[in-house]
Amino acid sequence: MILLVRHGRTEFNDVGRYQGACDSSLTTLGINHARKLGTLVRDLVQGDVMLWSSPLGRAVATAEIIKRVAGLSCDLKLDDRLREVSLGKWDGLTDEEIEDVSPGACEGATRFDWFFRSPDGESYESAQLRISDWLNEVAQLPRCHVAVSHGLSGRILRGAYSGLQKYDALRLDVPQDMVFRLADGNCEPFGPLD
Repeated sequence: MILLVRHGRTEFNDVGRYQGACDSSLTTLGINHARKLGTLVRDLVQGDVMLWSSPLGRAVATAEIIKRVAGLSCDLKLDDRLREVSLGKWDGLTDEEIEDVSPGACEGATRFDWFFRSPDGESYESAQLRISDWLNEVAQLPRCHVAVSHGLSGRILRGAYSGLQKYDALRLDVPQDMVFRLADGNCEPFGPLD
């Protein structure tokens, strides 16, 4: 079983900057998201637990709060395969700044596939391959896995687990206050708490 969460809200989220491989700190709301996620994880974990996180700071900070709130005694394992999809030179930019550096690059794109229009960003296929590699590894480990990832990579992970086509995976919701339980071929959401 995998309990998948997205990191809490960040300063970049608040101002409309796309983080990709960049980083920004959790906001007060993001810290509260992580605490609520920790409570949800505490209620959902079963048996031996492995705690995984993307190495990006916003995910690590969320994982550390979840670990404390959920009372997990395992070590935190950082894994680059859970990192956010890089938008290349668009990392850290707003929509307007992206248009300035790459005029017209997003014309005709949907709100779900524009991420992959960056001339030097990561492709969907490349991201899916690295994320599927992580999924295949944890499938061999008979434990409960708690994984802290990101919006876009979390969509791809859930899509790969569920066997979804690219555009169906990219349309998945990416809340920062829910836990997705991936077990027995199903992906079930839990949360938010009041």
